[in-house]
Amino acid sequence: MTTGKPFQVVELPEHKPQDDGVLFPVVLLPNTDSTTIQLTAFEDAIRDHKPWLESLLLKSGAILFRGFPVISPSDFNSVVKAFGFPELSYAGGAAPRTQVVDRVYTANESPLDKEIPFHHEMAYLPNPPTKLFFFCEEEPRIGGETPIVLSHIIYEKMKDKHPDFVAKMEEHGLTYMKIAGDDDDPSSYTGSSWKSAYKTDDKNIAEERAAKQGIKLEWRGNGAKMISSPLPAIGVEESGQKTWFNSLIVTYNGPATDKIGNRNTSVELGNGEPVDDNVVKDLLKIMEEECVAIPWKKGDVLLINNLTVLHSRRPLIKPPRRILASLCK
Repeated sequence: MTTGKPFQVVELPEHKPQDDGVLFPVVLLPNTDSTTIQLTAFEDAIRDHKPWLESLLLKSGAILFRGFPVISPSDFNSVVKAFGFPELSYAGGAAPRTQVVDRVYTANESPLDKEIPFHHEMAYLPNPPTKLFFFCEEEPRIGGETPIVLSHIIYEKMKDKHPDFVAKMEEHGLTYMKIAGDDDDPSSYTGSSWKSAYKTDDKNIAEERAAKQGIKLEWRGNGAKMISSPLPAIGVEESGQKTWFNSLIVTYNGPATDKIGNRNTSVELGNGEPVDDNVVKDLLKIMEEECVAIPWKKGDVLLINNLTVLHSRRPLIKPPRRILASLCK
């Protein structure tokens, strides 16, 4: 479908129909021969049509740009800058990441054959990013997709399935805990050390920076226990629609997440009550049923509204795979 703009909207086999008829995600291809389009033309198109692109993002929750000349991390950085969104520092982040160039970082550096559960980026902190960019520098041969799911759908289905628990989440929020070592643990998707998280090896400075995010640090022999203040677990969109805005699955430590293998985090209700494993089992099932997973292609740029869309990572079956990321306020 052409748009009268430098973009055309296409539907892919992986798309699932939404109640309002809006594609999720919206997939945009060049309106001209992709072999002739220049990176600068793509950047100009973004700047010239930014209000339209932002309206698409608001309606759909995610936009996948495919077939544009984005080859290198520097190209990706230029695309991110063309949108003009303010950059968000990764201070306090749980995932191991490395800066590649300017606003571009590696995505989670944990082993690619391991799953990362659905989450809103940094929802365990009081000021998470509002938007996320992902870029496929190396296309996976098999597996390694980044499934996404609309958060309001998860809220509604969980409210129907576990109304009492959801009511407690709305009332008390969630408290997150993490054991952070002195050094990064590359085997864990939440394996950043306290030094990496707070960009210092000075414990006093780390405590100050953590406190600004409502995090208490309890020092141990080889690291620190990071304990958050209770944070809201349910978000509200501008329309009034409620969303499943939290990091419950990615931090939960219990039988339902044994296959994921994360053991340095935990989560409880803000009043100290534990999270029922049956709730987690149903949540995992619902998220998998409702998600959309479009296989990556080299050069893809995925823009996500982090306030309304959860994302995850499926295990890589056949390498290579290199996905880069950028976070925006």
